[in-house]
Amino acid sequence: MTYTLITANRNYSSWSLRPWLLMKALGIAFEDRLEPFAKPDNYADFRAFSPTGQVPVLIDGGGVIADSLGIALYLAERHDGVWPKDGEARIFAQGAVCEMHGGFGPLRNDCTMNVGVRVQPKPMSDPLKRNVTRLREIFETGLDRFGGPWLAGSDFCAADAFYAPVAFRIRTYGLDVGKGQAWVDHVLAHPAMLEWEAAALAEDWREIGHEEELAACGAITADYRSA
Repeated sequence: MTYTLITANRNYSSWSLRPWLLMKALGIAFEDRLEPFAKPDNYADFRAFSPTGQVPVLIDGGGVIADSLGIALYLAERHDGVWPKDGEARIFAQGAVCEMHGGFGPLRNDCTMNVGVRVQPKPMSDPLKRNVTRLREIFETGLDRFGGPWLAGSDFCAADAFYAPVAFRIRTYGLDVGKGQAWVDHVLAHPAMLEWEAAALAEDWREIGHEEELAACGAITADYRSA
């Protein structure tokens, strides 16, 4: 049976991008089901298909797997490539994924994902500066230790999928990640990322809550989204 992956708006939903990109990059077939953020609070509507009232959700037959990390772990038991084969690279990738999944709160709050715009950000808070420094460390460590072009070596893995939304944020807000920019450029050029970006730019709806978050992050200098 083919998987069904339920995600939300391409322009906003960073958590949706993670499993979507992972499955696309690894060639794992799935039915792509979009459930947009149609209201300021979508919890009640999303509860119809998601036990958490959130996306992403993976449906496999009668099984429902919620949360991007839960989906990655589920897929790793059934498909090669989610984690690197090399033991050291696998430890690095798993640690990086867990750190992104559970951390980087200032980055999420101060640099909300909005694929189709460029922003002159407000002056960075100290917590955000620490987040950006840590991103630079992760990117540079992975590239230096495992040789690139991906974070844990020559092959795309879950670490790249989990940090891919950050690549959009880095571009949107002009964040400086040092040598890690090589990875940012590489992942942004991935065919699946280009597909996601094209869909984000074509979306013609706006969700007020996400737009208000964006306004709080800084001033829009360019907007490439559909009018």
